[in-house]
Amino acid sequence: MARRKPYSKLVRENKIIAPHVKGMGDVVFRQFQCLNHCCQNIIIVKEDDIKDDFDIECPACGFHHIDGEETKFFDYRMEVTSENVTSTVENGEFTIYHEEYIESSMRCKYCIICNALKTLDEFDNHSSRKSKKQGECRQCKKIYNSIKNGTRTSDQHRESGQKRRLLLDIANMKVNSKEVYKNYDYTCFACGADLSEVTTAKERPLDHTLPVFYLWPLTTKSATLLCRTCNGQKSGAWPSDFYSIQQLKLLSIKTGIDYTILSGKPKYNPDAIAKLSNTEFVDALLVKYTKYMADTIIPLRNRLIRDINFDFFEYSNIISQDWIDYANKQLKR
Repeated sequence: MARRKPYSKLVRENKIIAPHVKGMGDVVFRQFQCLNHCCQNIIIVKEDDIKDDFDIECPACGFHHIDGEETKFFDYRMEVTSENVTSTVENGEFTIYHEEYIESSMRCKYCIICNALKTLDEFDNHSSRKSKKQGECRQCKKIYNSIKNGTRTSDQHRESGQKRRLLLDIANMKVNSKEVYKNYDYTCFACGADLSEVTTAKERPLDHTLPVFYLWPLTTKSATLLCRTCNGQKSGAWPSDFYSIQQLKLLSIKTGIDYTILSGKPKYNPDAIAKLSNTEFVDALLVKYTKYMADTIIPLRNRLIRDINFDFFEYSNIISQDWIDYANKQLKR
C-alpha cells in the first residue's frame, strides 16, 4: 500500500548545526555540579562514558569524582533530651557517595534543531531511537508544527480534526463549561487573569489538565480554565512541565486528580487502555474511522506500541492482515 503523499513540504535552508551537536541527537549526557564546595563548575559527561570504575575530573578545579569514594560535608552528633538530661546517641560524618550523586544527576541531550542541551523530559518518547527520545525538543516541534499548520489545505485540517475526534472518542469528553467557569471563579488558573468579562469560549478555553495525547478525558471535574495565552503556552504539556509545585497541589484539590499523577511524568490513561482492550469497542472504532485508517488509526496504534508496548489491533476480530502488515511496515520506519 503506497504511502500518502504529503500536502506540503517544509524546505530548510541555511540551517545552523553547532559542531558539538552534530551526530549527538541520540547521545544522553549526565549533568551535575562539581562536588568541590569551592567550585561552581557544571560538569557534562556522556552517560556511556561513565563506567563502573569511573574517575571524572572537574576541568575547572581538578576535583575527582571517583566510583566508591565519598565527600564529607560536616560532622554530626544526634542528641536526645529527656527529663532535662541531654545525651548523644549517635555521631558520625555526613557524606555524599559519588556513585549515588552522579546516578541521581540530570539526564539530558541536545536538540537537533535549536542545538540546546535540555533534560530528557523536554523530548517526546521515541522507542526505536537509542536515546528513546525524539531528536527535536517539544518547543522546536511545536514551532515546526505551527509553520506546517499555516500551510495545510482544508483536507489536512479535516484530517487533523479527525485525529482529535478519535482521541476524544477513546478518552471521553463530558464537560459543562459553565460549571468549570464557576469552579475557577472565571479566573485563569495559570496567570490569574480575570475572564469574567470574556464573552467567547475561544478567549477562555478549557484545558485538558492531563493531555488528550495520552488519552485522558476532558470532564467538568478534570478541566482547567485558562486564558487563551496560557492555554497556548501549555499546549498539551504534562502538568508537571507547566505548573509550579504549589499550583499542582491546588490543581489536585480542584480537579480531584491524584497529585502524584499531576506532578509525575507523562503516562497514558489506564481507563482508555482498558477500553482499547475491549473487542467490541475496538471494532466499532475501526469502522467509524476506516476512512482515516492510514493517517489516524495506524499512527495511534504504532505510537502506543512504541511508548507502552500495547497493540489494540490484537483485540480486533475484523481487521485484515493486510492492514496489520502495512501498520508494521510504518512501525519500522
